[in-house]
Amino acid sequence: MLSARDRRDRPPEEGVAAELQGFAVDKNFLTSLKGILLETELALTFIIFICFTASISAYMAAALLEFFITLAFLFLYATQYYQRFDRLNWPCLDFLRCVSAIIIFLVVSFAAVTSRDGAAIAAFVFGIILVSIFAYDAFKIYRTDIAPGASQEIRQVRNAKEY
Repeated sequence: MLSARDRRDRPPEEGVAAELQGFAVDKNFLTSLKGILLETELALTFIIFICFTASISAYMAAALLEFFITLAFLFLYATQYYQRFDRLNWPCLDFLRCVSAIIIFLVVSFAAVTSRDGAAIAAFVFGIILVSIFAYDAFKIYRTDIAPGASQEIRQVRNAKEY
């Protein structure tokens, strides 16, 4: 009979190892352009959350919400767990995440700068930087994931009309 220590020292079976690999962090993703963009978005969103907490706490919920959404996307992409949800269009969801963050941070940043508080002005500056990073991320998503699929579908429709 195996004791608990013997079971712990044995290598896991292949089925168990395959299940546990779903949460293994892909270090190549974290050093890729998309990983660095998500990490930068996460860090700046947290800084803006801190600035809003120090100055205007009414706007901190927007920054906190975007922080959690970005953290969820970073987790899903870094662990490759998003591949298990194959019915979702992940490039489209990521694009919509970026566009909604651009709108939210533009509105909140310009509303915060009217208070003339030092932390609110810092949140405005970081907000504008973050908006530019989200815009670049949305542009990259559109160019690499969404536009090639759309142009391929257009070609298929044109070829079908020719016959």
